[in-house]
Amino acid sequence: MKTDPTDTGGMFVGRRPGTGPIRYRALPPPGSRARRRFDACIAALILLAMVIISLTFWGPVPLLALWVGSQIQYLTDSPGLGILCAFLLILGILLGALMVLRRMDRSWVLVRRAAGHDQRDGILGVVFATTCAIGAVSFSIWLIFFSGAELAPVGIHF
Repeated sequence: MKTDPTDTGGMFVGRRPGTGPIRYRALPPPGSRARRRFDACIAALILLAMVIISLTFWGPVPLLALWVGSQIQYLTDSPGLGILCAFLLILGILLGALMVLRRMDRSWVLVRRAAGHDQRDGILGVVFATTCAIGAVSFSIWLIFFSGAELAPVGIHF
């Protein structure tokens, strides 16, 4: 009897329905060369879309939430309500986009398998880590060189 939480879906007695590990069958029979090339192109497009969606977490999504929050603050004259709405909007968009990214990741695995690759794991972790690194570096460059913020401690002048 296995009691490892990764084997039992976090339960001690048994597994919750639908929480079993994915077991892939053998690779499908290879299609024609043109079909494999087409599937590889589709996989590349899915990967590109995943990167673009992940990069929006670092700019357009927060800006949209701040703009909506400022409009709500203007209409209601309540800064607290504007901040709350901006927070809820950014949370909803990010969680919704992560759900979409997870489905796209599963589709990417299936398309890669159809293209003849023995793909068993998704690439979402790599995409997310890479876009986080790009976003963090881009934000740091903007903050240091272009934002106009003074980075020296108050009272110390060179």
